[in-house]
Amino acid sequence: MTADNTLYEGEFLRLKRVDTWEYAERVNARCAVVIVAVTDNDELLLVEQPRRPMGASVLELPAGLVGDIAGEENEKLAVAAARELEEETGYRPGRLEFLTAGPPSAGLASETLAFFRAYDLKRIDAGGGDDSEEIVPHAVPLAGIEDWLAARRSEGVLIDPKIFAGLYFVVR
Repeated sequence: MTADNTLYEGEFLRLKRVDTWEYAERVNARCAVVIVAVTDNDELLLVEQPRRPMGASVLELPAGLVGDIAGEENEKLAVAAARELEEETGYRPGRLEFLTAGPPSAGLASETLAFFRAYDLKRIDAGGGDDSEEIVPHAVPLAGIEDWLAARRSEGVLIDPKIFAGLYFVVR
């Protein structure tokens, strides 16, 4: 492989090229965490938020960046997972289990995701993200989740496929 050439660098992203391959990498974080959390009432916690690149609202598992807070660049993955779950959904996990990690879009970006399963959830506030986010948390009964997702899709809401990966970890 030849050396990377930086084509563009912004505040949060860098566009690079190796030979004929162009890809993106994050400037301000080293990984992202995705959290699979089921309440005591057998509800999967999801978040909905507008995603500008998609021009639509997207339903997702709670997730966030690791090491993107000044002074916390070496944040542990599980600490970031607990922080993001609480911030986005209002639930604090009693314990977290690492599930798997890997690239979500290996041809487009250098980013990796780490999936965690959250257990022993305690509701501490309404969630909704920080001041820069427009997050709507949802607690969706597992018994009817496929129909619920289909109904949301028919309303024009995009469904992140990582939800289905999360459901795999719930039922296995």
